[in-house]
Amino acid sequence: MRHQDSSGLSKRWSLPALVGLAALAAVAVGAIAAESPRLTGSSPFEAVAKVPQLAEPVTDDVRRMRSYPEQPPIIPHAIEGYQLTLTANRCLTCHGRQYVEGSGAPMISVTHFMDRHGQMLADVSPRRYFCLLCHVQQTEARPLVDNNFVDMLGAEPNDGVR
Repeated sequence: MRHQDSSGLSKRWSLPALVGLAALAAVAVGAIAAESPRLTGSSPFEAVAKVPQLAEPVTDDVRRMRSYPEQPPIIPHAIEGYQLTLTANRCLTCHGRQYVEGSGAPMISVTHFMDRHGQMLADVSPRRYFCLLCHVQQTEARPLVDNNFVDMLGAEPNDGVR
């Protein structure tokens, strides 16, 4: 009883037994993984996929009609290089309510000044601060899927909005 732990096994044999069980588990997991179907396609996961080139942005500053109610407005100007961090938001230098008169840009919606309980705030709500989460830049990209949407008035979607 001198060299035994509480389970009654000798400490001398417990380490080799654990190593053996770990090796057996690794072999079992490997066999299961070899028989399982791949979820990511037939190419090996290390393969680097070719990324399609981004579509050219439209920078004519023409505001487009929205395709559906409550659609966030599309950005009709270049935004490359705009800083959008926790401490700086270049969008607000033109679209912030104190700058719209001088810039001629449309002011951000009053809904961007409400907290989640509907209370008005003095500045932009933190949950509306990162503009690019909802607003995208206008491009001349081909639609990824065909669109045969017709609105309630029978009008087809604006071709300028993608």
